[in-house]
Amino acid sequence: MKIRSALWACTALAGIALPHLAAAQPVTGPYVSLGAGYNFLTNGKLKPIGATGTGQFRSVFDGGYMAAVSGGFGLGGGLRAEVEGDYYHNSLSKLEMPGSSYKANGSERKYGVMVNTLYDFDLGAPIYPYAGAGFGLQYADLRNFGFNDAGNGVAINNYQINPAYQFIAGFAVDVPGVSGLALTADYRFLGLIGPRQYYGNATSPGSQVGGFFKAGQDYNNTVMLGLRYQLFQPAPPAEAPVPVPVPMAAPAPAAARTFLVFFDWDKADLTPRATQIISQAAAESHQVQVTTIDVSGYTDTSGTAAYNKKLSLRRANNVAAQLVADGVAKSEIAIMAFGETHLLVATGPGVREPQNRRVEIVLK
Repeated sequence: MKIRSALWACTALAGIALPHLAAAQPVTGPYVSLGAGYNFLTNGKLKPIGATGTGQFRSVFDGGYMAAVSGGFGLGGGLRAEVEGDYYHNSLSKLEMPGSSYKANGSERKYGVMVNTLYDFDLGAPIYPYAGAGFGLQYADLRNFGFNDAGNGVAINNYQINPAYQFIAGFAVDVPGVSGLALTADYRFLGLIGPRQYYGNATSPGSQVGGFFKAGQDYNNTVMLGLRYQLFQPAPPAEAPVPVPVPMAAPAPAAARTFLVFFDWDKADLTPRATQIISQAAAESHQVQVTTIDVSGYTDTSGTAAYNKKLSLRRANNVAAQLVADGVAKSEIAIMAFGETHLLVATGPGVREPQNRRVEIVLK
């Protein structure tokens, strides 16, 4: 499998998921995640030191796999921090020298702990891009690493612990029907810092010499798919009770009467409950003397202000259309859209508060 194939797989998966998703949300509070992917280790250099010989090998690796698990905390405003444990595995394919190439065996395995800082970009869309960087330690183990060609060869079974850094870029999309669960896809670049020297043996017919081998730069390129779950999701509040209109003997001037219609997150569709409330508001408007019916749309603070302004207008228009269908004259209706302002429940930015996703019908 090649990196290009893995990238196409991520793109195809996103293309299937996006049409079924509403606008994604940044992570706030604690979360956990796990993932796995395809890993490509760049070809490196291996140089014998002292008694183990002269010259320099070129290490050629096969593509391998990796896995990672992490726990973190969303700090708000798109910023989050996490601690990650990872594992990388790449098999050695061959060792080359000028004019020679030897079929090799063994592998390089890495076990690491990284501390990452990431930022989620709020585009007000179903896809939530993110980018970040990390720093930590990697245990780089060369296991059964080397070759044997007619008695001549190299054998290394040793490890080094090095500082490491990584860069991350990817995106997340919410999984429909599972609150707090998101699918993630990202690219990672991991590099080791500082020199590495592994103890091993150089062999020739009838002799074996122990010594050190100096390894060159070590870079991993990875495409990873994963799942992320935000912990402690708040339970949705109970639906507000339906106002009961007071029967009147005859139409007469009355105080302003307010009806509240609530909406699902990032939706403007009317639920059966919402249709019932609108029907009651329309019926009461025929029983009292009404000069104006204000229909005002609102949203919660998730998404951008411009997006929320448009969403609140769609909600208000849908409610007004249902009032007309229930017998209210269109000329009596005044439509207003306030977006994420005039919150019914005060919250900070980026909060999905159900009681703020509403349309107010006011009979005047």
